[in-house]
Order: sequence, then C-alpha cells, then structure tokens
Amino acid sequence: MDVRNALRGITCPLVTPFDDGSIDEPALADLLEHVQAGGIDAVFPCGTTGEFPSLTPDEQRRVVEATIERAEVPVIAGAAATSVGETVAAIDRAADAGADAAAIVAPYFTTANAPAGDRRFFEAVLDDASLPLLLYNIPQCTGQRIEPETVAAVAERDGVVGIKDSSGDLEYFLSVLRETPDDFRCLQGYDALLVPALRMGADGGINALSNVVPEVLCEALERAEDDRGRELQNDAIAPLFEACTTHDFAPATKAALAHRGVVPSDEVRPPLVPVDDAGAEAIGDALEAAIAVGER
Repeated sequence: MDVRNALRGITCPLVTPFDDGSIDEPALADLLEHVQAGGIDAVFPCGTTGEFPSLTPDEQRRVVEATIERAEVPVIAGAAATSVGETVAAIDRAADAGADAAAIVAPYFTTANAPAGDRRFFEAVLDDASLPLLLYNIPQCTGQRIEPETVAAVAERDGVVGIKDSSGDLEYFLSVLRETPDDFRCLQGYDALLVPALRMGADGGINALSNVVPEVLCEALERAEDDRGRELQNDAIAPLFEACTTHDFAPATKAALAHRGVVPSDEVRPPLVPVDDAGAEAIGDALEAAIAVGER
C-alpha cells in the first residue's frame, strides 16, 4: 500500500487490548472496525499507546499480524529499540508479518552524547532496514529529541518517509518542516496541536484520540483551514486531550474506548495502572462532549 500518500491523513496509533493479561484479538478486531469506519488513513500498532515495552517480541509480531489480517489501510509497525541490531530485528519481524513500514525512535536509556550519534544510529539502521521507515520523536519517553539537523540529514536518505513528532513543541515541529524535503511527511503526534500544525503545513497526524473519536480527528484534518476545524480543535480535541494527559495515554485511551463501548476492558500491563474512577468519569464526560461537537 502507498504509505507516503496515506500519511497525508490521520494515522491511528492503536491500543493493544488485553483480557486477563493476554492480548485480546477479538477486541483488537473491533477496534480496527471502529477506527476504519471513522475514516482513518493508516494504523500504527505497537507504538507508545500500544504499550510496546510491555509486549514480548513474539507478542509484537502477533499484534502486527492480527492488525494486518483486518486492516484495509497501510500498517506502520512500531519497531523501537535501543540498539541498531535490535531495531533492525524489530523491523524484520514487522516486515515478515506483512507491515508496510516501521516506526523507529532515537536510542533511549543510553542516549547520544552528541547529535552526530543519533545520525549514526539512524543511518546504520537504514543500511539494513527491510521496510520504509518513519522517525518518531518523543523526547519525554526517550530522554532526548531528534535534532532538526539530524532529521534533515536522515531525510535525504532513501527509505525514510517522514517523522511523527509527539514532543508538543510547535517551534521544533516548524523547524523540521522548514528543513526537510517536500515529500518528507511531517506528522503532528501531539493531539492538542493537530489543527495549528496542519494550518502551518503539517501533512497529517498520528494521534491517540483517533482510537476513540476517529471521525472527529479526520474531520479536523479535512476542515483544518476553516472555522469548523478550529471548533473541533478547541471544543472537542483539546478538552478530551487535557482530560487524558494526566493518566498516560494508554490507560486514558483505553478508559475512553471502554466508555464508548468499543473494547470491553481498560486493562493495561505493569508498570501502567488503569485510570481511577474519578479520572474515568472526567474522561467520559470529555468524550461525550467531543462526540456531541463532532455531531453538530
């Protein structure tokens, strides 16, 4: 499938549903039906919202396989790891499962001591990558950002299709936009900045809330340049995003999905814990309000 074209839309970073500690494949199938009916353009299993650090390599492969079995849109598989060898192995597992592309992060725990270190890491991965790659900037999880000059250098290599930026730093995002080629997809991953980023030239978004209200995110992208886009951002996306941010996005997204009846359980794996009752009520209220705005 045409990944580069699909990324000019909304990509859903899928949660991984669990049932008594095991992957709940029927719930994953229901989730895929829900988000595809809502109009999303691609799906992204085994990312941050998908709790990839809590999955074994075999489980990651199975989640990707189960996603591909039911996906009618391109599949970008998470392949985050801390070493070149482990990252390439994760990409190979995704390729063997049938993914269309893979997403990789900067090394975490042992971070680069200079921007040149991250460039060496990405170029070494690219040398052996079996799939097109999407860079994923999420410094709050990796302990470092992918510097704009590093992104620009790596963007010149064949095999890199774009970047997801979940930093929440619009100035950083605009720097990457300015310094990369036109066919390099710059995707806003911080839901509260989706419409502002689109108005400034973002190609699309990869947003956790597209699990829950895909129809709202997709309409926001389509209407980003007019008053309806601003309404959706200010009255639907931003309040729901704010309600979710204090609880970590996997637990919060699962709480919202359970409230909407898409998945049967908000179960997460350690070290995460489910959202407490007060938080779930606040998320549910914000979700109902977002749905109402989407239906206006």
